[in-house]
Amino acid sequence: MRHFGHLSPDVRATLFHREPAEFTADSPQRLLAVALGATLYSPATRQRLAADVIKQAKRGVVSMVLCLEDSIGDGDVAAGEDNLVRQFTELAETGSCHPGTPLPLLFIRVRTPDQIPDLVRRLGPAVRLLTGFVLPKFTALRGVPFLEALTAAEASCGQRLFAMPVLESPELLHLESRTETLQGIARTVDAYRDRVLALRLGVTDFCSAYGLRRAPDMTAYDVRIVASVIADVVNVLGRADGTGFTVTGPVWEYFRLHERMFKPQLRQSPFLGRAEELRTSLIEHAMDGLLREIELDRANGLQGKTCIHPSHVAPVHALSVVSHEEFSDAADILRPERDGGGVLRSSYTNKMNEVKPHRAWAERTLLRAEVFGVAREGVSFVELLAAGLPGTDA
Repeated sequence: MRHFGHLSPDVRATLFHREPAEFTADSPQRLLAVALGATLYSPATRQRLAADVIKQAKRGVVSMVLCLEDSIGDGDVAAGEDNLVRQFTELAETGSCHPGTPLPLLFIRVRTPDQIPDLVRRLGPAVRLLTGFVLPKFTALRGVPFLEALTAAEASCGQRLFAMPVLESPELLHLESRTETLQGIARTVDAYRDRVLALRLGVTDFCSAYGLRRAPDMTAYDVRIVASVIADVVNVLGRADGTGFTVTGPVWEYFRLHERMFKPQLRQSPFLGRAEELRTSLIEHAMDGLLREIELDRANGLQGKTCIHPSHVAPVHALSVVSHEEFSDAADILRPERDGGGVLRSSYTNKMNEVKPHRAWAERTLLRAEVFGVAREGVSFVELLAAGLPGTDA
């Protein structure tokens, strides 16, 4: 699979200086963590889940979480498990009927550790479609049984299974217990480093602890108590010195598409043809708050995003593409002759690139460039978003 693989080769050629690389569930862990992109959540009880997975794959989704936790009622868990087994079996039997549409990376969000080996056993041969499990309300105390269960399930089915812990517990939010909780999480995930693909942030649970809910024109970073937790999580768990993990952006929970839109950029940027149709589609899909939050996610050290609506996927992926300017800066910084350090003027002649301080940024940027591609010079977020929206690829 590849990002923007749902677009025709001709459209990709007009957009990318370097096209996104292909990857599979067997790709290196570091690359897969960045490749998650917009991870779309879906309740495990959906009766047409297999068809939904294929439909979303055709629209550019490359990772999905099928949820048995907060998205379904307590009394629906058994039915959700049964449905998951049926839907995975259907995907295993019919997925080959769609050779041009690779299935996304599929994860199951469980409630309890014992669900992990049980579901792996019940999935049988269809377990080959499973990439891993999402572990809720993760702390050192709660997390170890989940990770031990995943390790045992991996051994029993004979394939690599990843964990994605969700950091959302009150102990992490509350100031008096935050440092100890973060240190315990750090020790735990480090002990299972080969199995932890990424760490996810449960911002909705953080807000719930204080009876808060951010408005559609506010980002997670405008809620100071939430922003402080994100900062501390990145501080301890997202370092660029080789000890850190990929930390993903929090969920954007609004999908009523009537807010103020990104209209100035629409007026200033050319489209790839079918201008009015694309303009209307873009206005209907792009939301100011979501777009600002995606930008702030990256500025604060987060990659990708948890998504609960398909309309959020295209903006996340469009803003994940490396600009031609970013790529030029990163490539200049990482030239072998720059190993000794120094300062140089950027090729765009608008900034200073200081080799040693900017090296970690450059390395992360080139990894993102491998996964999401590099835009052609002059191609903006608007063109990438317009091309990625469902129905806009000729």
